[in-house]
Amino acid sequence: MSLKSMTGFGRTNGTGHDFDWVWEVKSVNNKSLDIRVRLPALLDGFDITLKKWLSTQISRGTIFVNLTINRNATDAGFIVNEAKLQALIDIAQQYDGTASILPATLDGLLRIKGVIDEGEKGLNDKHRSELETSLKDSLADAVSALVSNRAQEGARMHEVLCKQIIEIEELVNAARIQSKDRVIVMQKRFTQQLEKLQSVSKPIDDEKLAQEIALLAVKADVMEELDRLDSHIVEAKTLLDSSEPIGRRLDFLCQEFNREANTLCAKSGDTKLTKIGLDIKTLIDQFREQIQNIE
Repeated sequence: MSLKSMTGFGRTNGTGHDFDWVWEVKSVNNKSLDIRVRLPALLDGFDITLKKWLSTQISRGTIFVNLTINRNATDAGFIVNEAKLQALIDIAQQYDGTASILPATLDGLLRIKGVIDEGEKGLNDKHRSELETSLKDSLADAVSALVSNRAQEGARMHEVLCKQIIEIEELVNAARIQSKDRVIVMQKRFTQQLEKLQSVSKPIDDEKLAQEIALLAVKADVMEELDRLDSHIVEAKTLLDSSEPIGRRLDFLCQEFNREANTLCAKSGDTKLTKIGLDIKTLIDQFREQIQNIE
């Protein structure tokens, strides 16, 4: 059994090649695979490589990947927009000596947005390639933590789903027993109706009566629905023990479960059998709610 949830989180940090970084990876439900990678401009284009690799590690869910990276302080520099700074100095000189206006200072001018920025040295091809390799290896650790987290949640969900399938199976068996008792009750009721018909001056033609009896029997028979439910239960158990991603297949199977349960309720004609059918539908809804989070 390797059932996996679609929700999880992984985090790792690393250092190297004059940089410190932190990877954070989280995932949530999705019908398909949607990978969203946020990287700094310094690594523009690297996200394409990461998405291709991530698609081989995870098959379903929305995956959010975020990288926070900083160049080591000893390698950082500053870029001064000298043209903008000079323009501000010229403006300040125009108002020099004006009453109620304090003279401009250099540190004040440098605080103005756009005058000074923390700069980063560019990366040559070799440096960038080495950095990307280290970042990808570090990301693999975060993804491994994410997958492990999803597997742990999947194990807990597996227990819940197996229990729900067993409960559905018990209700189907109860419905089968109730349907047999219902046939006996229907036979008694039909016999009573026939006795009433014998006193009618123009009795129903025997052939027509046989046709009506056969039609009622077919409409009231729920064995086919119960047999299909049994088949779906076997399939669900097989899928839950599978090592492959089964979320989509279980979701489709729930639709089949629900279809048979609806028909069972529609054909029941019996209060007890209808209640069993409604209980089955309730469990199916709970089962389906759980599998929305399965990979």
